[in-house]
Amino acid sequence: MPIQKKRPRRRCTRCQRPLSHCLCTHIPSISNRTRVLVLQHPDEAKHPLNTARLAVLGLEHAELLVGEHFPQLDGIVASIGRALLLFPEKDEGRPRPELQSRPRSSEAEWPSAFAEGGPALLIVPDGTWRKARKIVQLNPVLNTLPRLGLPPGEPSEYRVRKASEPAAVSTIEAISRSLSMLEPGQDFQRLLAPFKVLVQQQIEAMGEEVYERNYSLRTAKQISGTSLPTSMPPSAAQE
Repeated sequence: MPIQKKRPRRRCTRCQRPLSHCLCTHIPSISNRTRVLVLQHPDEAKHPLNTARLAVLGLEHAELLVGEHFPQLDGIVASIGRALLLFPEKDEGRPRPELQSRPRSSEAEWPSAFAEGGPALLIVPDGTWRKARKIVQLNPVLNTLPRLGLPPGEPSEYRVRKASEPAAVSTIEAISRSLSMLEPGQDFQRLLAPFKVLVQQQIEAMGEEVYERNYSLRTAKQISGTSLPTSMPPSAAQE
């Protein structure tokens, strides 16, 4: 008897989750003053647990581009004028002299650099640490921008994806925290609603026993840190 191939599960065209686990009813619509531009590595785009798409769907002014080199970035930055890069000023893991020698505003300078009322655009590299660095390296205009690093905060709630760094957070958490710093009058915690449901769905799918064996201990060890290292780019956050 021939082996029947499993039919691919039908997916929501918006959130790209299986229809049985669609997250659209949990996605908010938040009016953000600071436009968000996510530069997503192609490998991250294929990951079933990537959270950048959920972040973009939950914000009124957000866009996601997939690739490594983005020729249009120069024009985008030039047209907006007040752009900020979510990436640590000090890349402590692998110093790159060729990057450090390029002129750019320091993280300490960025508030004064936007005297008109804060940044108009937050650019977010989305990928593992190595791939996020590569995106920054391949797009020189990013190294001319002031940078925003996340301060230490609560441990990540991304309990179902292993992190390359003990203090990493997911892309959606990094965006939520960044916008909360830039626009303190707005409630960006709401952005995390579909993310929390996604995590719970994955725990239920794998079963409590498997989760406890493979993830629970790791999560407990991270409580003293956070799951993007806190001064780090997004899904560099979680691999």
